[in-house]
Amino acid sequence: MFKEILINVGEEETRVAVLENRVPVEMYIERSPNQRLVGNIYKGGVENVLPGMQAAFVDIGLEKNSFLYIEDAAPVRNTESGHGRGSPSNICDMLKQGQELIVQIVKEPIGTKGARVTTHITLPGRYLVLMPTVDYIGVSRRIDDERERERLRELAGQIKPGGMGVIVRTVAEGVEEDELRLDVIMLTNLWRKILAKSSHGPVPNLLHRDLELVQRILRDAFTSDVDRLTIDSRYEYEKILDLMEILGPQLKTKIFLEARNNIFEEQSIDADLEKALKRKVWLRCGGYIVIDQAEALTAVDVNTGKYVGSTNLEDTVLKTNLEAAVEIARQLRLRNIGGIIIVDFIDMNREEHRRQVLDVLEEEIHKDKTKTNILGITQLGLVEMTRKKVRPSLAEVLQKACPYCEGRGKVLSEETVGINIKQQIYQMARQTGAETILVEANPLVAARLIGSGGVNLRELEGKTGKSLYIRGSAEHHIESVTMRPLHDQADIKAHVLPVKDGQVLEVRVEEPHVNNINDGIARVDGFILDIEGAGSQVGQTVAIEVSKVFRTYAKAKLFKG
Repeated sequence: MFKEILINVGEEETRVAVLENRVPVEMYIERSPNQRLVGNIYKGGVENVLPGMQAAFVDIGLEKNSFLYIEDAAPVRNTESGHGRGSPSNICDMLKQGQELIVQIVKEPIGTKGARVTTHITLPGRYLVLMPTVDYIGVSRRIDDERERERLRELAGQIKPGGMGVIVRTVAEGVEEDELRLDVIMLTNLWRKILAKSSHGPVPNLLHRDLELVQRILRDAFTSDVDRLTIDSRYEYEKILDLMEILGPQLKTKIFLEARNNIFEEQSIDADLEKALKRKVWLRCGGYIVIDQAEALTAVDVNTGKYVGSTNLEDTVLKTNLEAAVEIARQLRLRNIGGIIIVDFIDMNREEHRRQVLDVLEEEIHKDKTKTNILGITQLGLVEMTRKKVRPSLAEVLQKACPYCEGRGKVLSEETVGINIKQQIYQMARQTGAETILVEANPLVAARLIGSGGVNLRELEGKTGKSLYIRGSAEHHIESVTMRPLHDQADIKAHVLPVKDGQVLEVRVEEPHVNNINDGIARVDGFILDIEGAGSQVGQTVAIEVSKVFRTYAKAKLFKG
């Protein structure tokens, strides 16, 4: 199997795709204003203790308080076969309101729920995971060779700090003691720094932030079984080479730079991303699966679709279900679907066919690093599964609840649309000889493209070398955009500026000005009019006189005849 990692570094987001035999199976997206929180360590304060739920809310400085279950707060005890939680008695015996404690986020805040945290800290390195709060030794289950497992267990026992625990990661297979020891020293020093920082400073306080996406991928996913890593940013490429001198010099020959505008577009990853947001996924045979995501449960339905088979019904059903099993496992990884998953395969009469489909599903699920359990087939013929959910799904990252249908459907967020439109602007700027480009989009998207005080617009113009006119139009769906070059001044005046200095007209005051409630805002064909003194006349139709026209808006005053 050819395994490849593609990294696309953009202005506002970094995207990573993991491909197996040229097919995307995993996707990671990180945007600078909204970086992931899992792995971050905080000094927090207990806000309130809930004995009825055996849990507590902890203030760690985020918008919503984090949630700490009793199992994640209880001391850890050692067992002969491993380690386990101490017998939790009562949350009130362990935590008090106002108590300060060090916690780590293990599950991102999703929807209305705050982050889930634990007091059992883990610090992942290249080869080991340090557990400073428990005395324990573990070895990754993905290392199958018993002799190698025992060798690594003995080495871990020799190098681990007293009173602390380590888990040997899969990538440590075949690694010698010196490299493991360096990992332990680095992680132990990091823990000392975290403790030192926690001894002073405010509460809540961020003590440690996990690595950025590219660095995490190098640490966690770029292993010897990866055949190629390709990145489209020279700056990040140089940083990767420097980091791999420490993490794994032998892997540097697998790293390649392809300095293009967007490696995802050229490798058709963008098209796969678009498909991964749709409910229906077609199979090669002509059948299809339908994926419906709810907050805690995902339902997957398998259908024969256009596939009619060639021999008999049983073979048609079996072939469709086998293809569906492979595709379902891929889609769970690609979309990062977690929680309870129910799969409704097409009914099979023969037990050997049901076993065959389950075997294929289990084989494909085994490729998934995220913990996934197949619980078997229910009496209704449904396959029950669970997949650990630690970060938002792909749909939750790229989409938001649709304002047009009050959350019953989904559309791309203005952030995602804005990023896509910027790419279209760059492409048009390269293709047209016109000095001016008109862009019409939904007001939310247009406002984001213009930015506060026009800062984003000026940056766009500097990068494209073009004059850009961006107009907000309420008639535009949030995902749609109209864009065209303007070749002369007459064209600009006709299509860009719907009003002119001194013009008198009647408009409806739609809303008060955001920064000055005394002024009102009206629009003419999506063009903003800032009306002096009209803040108290929202909802009324008034006569106004345009006093000054700018590129993105016009100033006006109430006309008194």
